[in-house]
Amino acid sequence: MTSIVWFRRDLRLADQAALAAAAEGPVIPVYVLDDETPKHRKMGGASRWWLHHSLASLDQSLRALGSRLILRRGRCDEQLAAVAQETGASRVHALRHYEPWWRNAERAVARRIELVCHDGNYLAPPGSITSGSGTPYKIYTPFWRALSATLPPPAPRHAPRRLIAPERWPASDSLSDWSLLPTKPDWAAGFEAEWTPGEAGAAARLDAFATRAARYEERRNLPSVEGTSRLSPHLHFGEVSPATAWHLVEGAGGSVGTFLGELGWRDYAQNVILQIPDYASRNAKPQFDKLTWRDDSRVADDLQAWQQGRTGYPIVDAGMRQLWASGWMHNRVRMIAASFLIKHLLIDWRVGEQWFWNTLVDADYASNAVNWQWVAGSGIDANMFVRIMAPLSQSEKFDAAGYIRHWVPELKGVSDAAIHDPDEAGTRPRDYPRKIIGHKAARERALAAAAAMKA
Repeated sequence: MTSIVWFRRDLRLADQAALAAAAEGPVIPVYVLDDETPKHRKMGGASRWWLHHSLASLDQSLRALGSRLILRRGRCDEQLAAVAQETGASRVHALRHYEPWWRNAERAVARRIELVCHDGNYLAPPGSITSGSGTPYKIYTPFWRALSATLPPPAPRHAPRRLIAPERWPASDSLSDWSLLPTKPDWAAGFEAEWTPGEAGAAARLDAFATRAARYEERRNLPSVEGTSRLSPHLHFGEVSPATAWHLVEGAGGSVGTFLGELGWRDYAQNVILQIPDYASRNAKPQFDKLTWRDDSRVADDLQAWQQGRTGYPIVDAGMRQLWASGWMHNRVRMIAASFLIKHLLIDWRVGEQWFWNTLVDADYASNAVNWQWVAGSGIDANMFVRIMAPLSQSEKFDAAGYIRHWVPELKGVSDAAIHDPDEAGTRPRDYPRKIIGHKAARERALAAAAAMKA
């Protein structure tokens, strides 16, 4: 029996349960570029750049097994049904996805053709980790405690050595015709120096991280060193399974447990959106609906300064420029930059969430929304709004001087002692902007807004 394997954010051959289940007979691997079902949540520009290269890599790997990747564009249910009609395929195998639009798509596909869904994108199936009363967790710590009791995950399975081709192949789009890569201008020119999308690139990144995973806790907050795993886009696009990552690094010793907890946070975020599908657009705490965000004449200029890395706060500017140049930002700096937008500039967290959605190569709906609401204080498990990050002292505390020099070349000649706050030190170069607002003034404005929200 010929089966379709529906690829989405699971672009790998190893530890791919849907592919393994279908490989007993003829297989038609299909990826559908569906911009209609997600509506306003279609992939942003940076993610589309990654997708192009990941699909090219997947197709190459499939061809080495005697197969190929079929590309179609349109609604998933319509395109998969069309492929089935063209080829006589009677079943679709897929890994489960939990974003609201993918759940809708799965229901639509199942109405047209038999759909068999498998688990494999998370340490445990979202929704399966529940309290003693059978309810899903909303708070991370008890969730992680309960999830940990089920771990380690099952050992990852090897990729098939060969795939059986169907009697006839359906029509396929050309990847180049999808125009996923930017051209005029090519704002992603620097991405290739930073990333190698695809399963092989994910494996290389994981192997490199495994050699330093034992020092994760002590180095992950230091943006000037390679302390994080940089696996997030590979995990997001499913080029490596979390089970594979877990089993490769769990024996590293040292503080590798902190990294494993980050894999758990990824599961936690999916658990949240399963309960609250519109988490990226709605305050989880209703009292935040009363928070008055700025709506004055300077908001647009301040937002643009933040987006372009021209706020006068070096650690914030370095992060925002790293994001634009590479499609990624160091995790500690993400928190600082997000806090700055929300609390220093008093701009709605949803504006920042949308900017990250468009510019991150690892723009994950659940993680992005959960992390922004955590910083804003509006999330179901979140930092308090009145805990306002001080970007200048954070920069010094986490030794960001080298990071700032790399991404903010105007400050290359500023000393370590002054680079975190060149304005205050009197060493600000003429081509670097003044602070768009002082820290004290911003803090007082944010605290006043919080007080008014509670009144």
